[in-house]
Amino acid sequence: MSDMIQIARRELKTGFRNLWAYSFLVLFCTFSLSLLLLNAQNPVQGYSSTTGSMLNLILYLLPLMTLFLGSFSLTSEKEDGSWQLLSTYPIGTLSFITGKYIGLAAVLLTIVAFGYGLMGVISWMLGNPIDLLTYVLFLAFSCGLVLLFLGVALVIGSLSRNRWQALTISVSIWFFAVIGWPTLLLAILGMMPYLWIKPILVLLTFLNPAELVRLYIVIKLGGGSILGPEYYQWVTWVQQPGGSAIFIGICLLWVICSILIVYTLWERGRSHA
Repeated sequence: MSDMIQIARRELKTGFRNLWAYSFLVLFCTFSLSLLLLNAQNPVQGYSSTTGSMLNLILYLLPLMTLFLGSFSLTSEKEDGSWQLLSTYPIGTLSFITGKYIGLAAVLLTIVAFGYGLMGVISWMLGNPIDLLTYVLFLAFSCGLVLLFLGVALVIGSLSRNRWQALTISVSIWFFAVIGWPTLLLAILGMMPYLWIKPILVLLTFLNPAELVRLYIVIKLGGGSILGPEYYQWVTWVQQPGGSAIFIGICLLWVICSILIVYTLWERGRSHA
């Protein structure tokens, strides 16, 4: 436990010294405030064109930011030789990976919290404060994206030999998970028998953290009707009393599986070394 805390503290210090983190902070705040000012006359409540645009902005920016910072953190350990040095100490691989995850998550969530805090203050000063429930759901949406994509980022960092390789894989995964997802989904489902469509749709949705979190938040914002009949069961379970608990459990399972995959990869490399 103490090793994990030390690694997390080390990652916090490194993260807040990283110019990439501050660049993404400025970018996130700038675009969020710009979108808020453009829609200053419209109430920010429930699912509307304003909240839909804000969701898309967050969906484009946060996963990419998380993939870059998370994957670069692990590849830098390989390139700088820090892991080779740390592996000579009695530090468990699981403590190392978990500490990295906690430290990076703290840095990224701090960026998100600062951006939303600034957004809330500006909207209040403009006399058009964001609805509290909508504000909380937006914050939950951003935190969910960060925590799930951070697990993906650590897997990328484990598989990559250097930052350039991590950059290429990160951009590819971001493109397919966020931008190319509708086209990819239609192409896959179009080749499947009719009875297979719903099970495969559910499976693919669980495998894509961006789509998983987006569906949950859209339904919670009251936009479930735009999803179509294929997602009727999703709307039902999300809106039931225990829907949020189930969703949190799925997210925790996602994070745990990601950490275990990263642990397996690093432990294998450590034993071979």
